[in-house]
Amino acid sequence: MYKDHVVVCVIPARGGSKGLPGKNIKMFCGKPLIAHTIEQAKQSKYIDRVIVSTEDEEIAQISLEYGAEVPFIRPMELARDSSSTIDVLLHAINWLEDVERYAFDILLLLHTTTPLRSVEDINESISLMVEQNADNVFSVAAAHRNPYFNMVEEGSDGFVRLVKEGCYSTRQSAPKVYDMNASIYVWWKNVLKEGKKIFLKQTKAYVMPKKRSIDIDDDLDFRIAEFLRTKG
Repeated sequence: MYKDHVVVCVIPARGGSKGLPGKNIKMFCGKPLIAHTIEQAKQSKYIDRVIVSTEDEEIAQISLEYGAEVPFIRPMELARDSSSTIDVLLHAINWLEDVERYAFDILLLLHTTTPLRSVEDINESISLMVEQNADNVFSVAAAHRNPYFNMVEEGSDGFVRLVKEGCYSTRQSAPKVYDMNASIYVWWKNVLKEGKKIFLKQTKAYVMPKKRSIDIDDDLDFRIAEFLRTKG
């Protein structure tokens, strides 16, 4: 709970993965990958419940073993490659409200594929949303490329031009830009139910360092993340 606001964390983890099969429960630094995110959520001083949304029985069992709740099995229509994460979150909200009659205020989404985040990153993201009166918050990292300076796109005429116009002689002089690192997302529950999207009128970004922002999509990402976790 943060300042009388009840916080629920939802961790989506489906069984199917094309880039790295079985990645949600693949052993990462001695534990299933999903265990690291569950443990981070449970260590947060603000999170009241940690729920895993999955259609996979093995993921569900491992999640229970590491202390998460699995109060429902996600419908198969929400476990496809094309399934929207927002729809998965709305399903969890509706289940908690309609079946459990559970009242809460803030919904936190943590992806299993970014295990290098810290508990402080989670806590500060929640605090940022509440203290800054934002609609929602998501985590980012400084982008390596800048669309004002060294990113180009090809036009319909076949010629390339800068993605965004501006007269900047160096990347450092251009406006700061960030990569969404797919790690932490926080919404006011009712704002998410109404808006049903990430970018809202008053969205804030929580900046994380690159070393805690690896998003595991394939085997190379997995090995890099393990190296960084092992070497600190």
